[in-house]
Amino acid sequence: MTELSPLQKARLKFKPVLPATLAAGITNLSLIEGNATESVADQEQIQKLFPNTYGKPMVTFEGTASTTTFETKNVGVILSGGQAPGGHNVVAGIYDALKQANPENKLYGFLGGPAGIIDGKYIELTDEIIDAYRNTGGFDIIGSGRTKLETEEQFQSSWENCKKLNITGIVIIGGDDSNTNAAMLAEWFKSKNAGIQVIGCPKTIDGDLKNSQIEISFGFDTATKTYSELVGNIQRDVNSAKKYWHFIKLMGRSATHVGLEVALQTQPNITLISEEVEQKSMSLSQIVDYMADIIVKRSKLGKNFGVALIPEGLIEFVPEMKAMIQNLNDLMPTLEEDPNFTQLTSGVEKEAVIEKRLKAENAAVFRSLPAMIKAQLLMDRDPHGNVQVSKIETEKLLIEMLKIKLYQMKQEGVYTGKFSDQSHFFGYEGRCAFPSNFDSNYCYALGYNAFALIQFGLTGYLSSVRDLTKAPQDWIAGGVPLTMMMNMERRHGQMKPVIQKALVKLDGPVFKKLEANREKWALEDHYVFPGAIQYFGPSEVADITTQTLKLEHEASLSLV
Repeated sequence: MTELSPLQKARLKFKPVLPATLAAGITNLSLIEGNATESVADQEQIQKLFPNTYGKPMVTFEGTASTTTFETKNVGVILSGGQAPGGHNVVAGIYDALKQANPENKLYGFLGGPAGIIDGKYIELTDEIIDAYRNTGGFDIIGSGRTKLETEEQFQSSWENCKKLNITGIVIIGGDDSNTNAAMLAEWFKSKNAGIQVIGCPKTIDGDLKNSQIEISFGFDTATKTYSELVGNIQRDVNSAKKYWHFIKLMGRSATHVGLEVALQTQPNITLISEEVEQKSMSLSQIVDYMADIIVKRSKLGKNFGVALIPEGLIEFVPEMKAMIQNLNDLMPTLEEDPNFTQLTSGVEKEAVIEKRLKAENAAVFRSLPAMIKAQLLMDRDPHGNVQVSKIETEKLLIEMLKIKLYQMKQEGVYTGKFSDQSHFFGYEGRCAFPSNFDSNYCYALGYNAFALIQFGLTGYLSSVRDLTKAPQDWIAGGVPLTMMMNMERRHGQMKPVIQKALVKLDGPVFKKLEANREKWALEDHYVFPGAIQYFGPSEVADITTQTLKLEHEASLSLV
């Protein structure tokens, strides 16, 4: 560990609040089963692929006066995928519950993500290690990784390494892809009667792993507050200098929950929502027209400045680009196995080959892109074989297209203002921030609850803590079958089972709040400056929830 800052020293002393049910103690719980479940789509295919774990009921924990004595149990934990604030508290929650159940229990942390359980790389987590990481950001306690768990060899190796440590339970902390791994591993262990349970925990700052039982993924609260502070700082600068347009790309490849939440917290002039672009079938030129119209209108008001929020994954939601990228995702695995292609050293030569192999309409789109964007599209694929959308500088593409559009409008006498630009990408700045009070409490409860699910013999479940707009002691703890959230999607050119991503609902209360205000925010300056995340002070400052949770909760109550 490096030298501790005063804030870290203070955060180490923060005591997370558990839901009252869990706070009664791991030995004083009873399990209540609900109705059987089915997958959100493709039920027949999912059931066929998961015959041993499909259709399980949702479960809820309640307190009981009777005390249970538990035998010794060893558990392994894996941090998987990108970092999210609060991961260390999930591990701490597992550890505290495990030791409370039986002091002889052991928690092993597999190092470097799922690769750790395959390669047998681990450490035993102790009081000293856990206490040094409570309420801190990052995943550095054991590291993370993006290795997929999907082959027979990987499953077999994982089993052998668990047997060496007498591990009978695994907790995988991750997003939708990581928890798909968890579902696959749980099914395989069950089919082999391995006696090893697998439980997932919902992590992703993108906010796209959620449903009726998973109200929010952990890290979203902290990350959006961190980004909102940064956007607010820029808006204060914009309002002071009054000479720049700032284009800010925000994390969120597959959904725009982050951008939407940050917009509601800061009220910028332009907020692009990927899901809206897709629904309206907007082309890149139409997006540029929309943005240019606001820039021109503000200029006529004497305001040659503003702030625009751009979602990381926007380019994939533009229909013409989405079709082209999907074609690329299907094509590239084949080309990357072709020596005639891989031996090419010139980017221009590779682009020419790709144009010939793409469908005609997709080739035309690819051909029209600036060289910079073509090169970014052809960078190394992500572990799932997809274009790394975060490497595509969409904000700079839009700036260049706006410059051309505004120049044309000047030539036509429509625009007489001055356009000076600044670009930013806020991503890593939010992934490892000190978790907010909300995420500190939520993550600790998720981890504690995950061990409770293991203790009651469940496998193939996602740890669920609900009613999150209430005080932490009033939250409801339980579990959701992982197969309930799954559907079939195309990956590497093949249909595979994956946990369905939750997109922004354009008819939902959160987007409607933006829609009702975006015209006013576009031309008037209603900037909000949230400031730094607050940990100490009045509850209305330190414990405020996200606009997303608040609006969704209010909407659900109105339906009752």
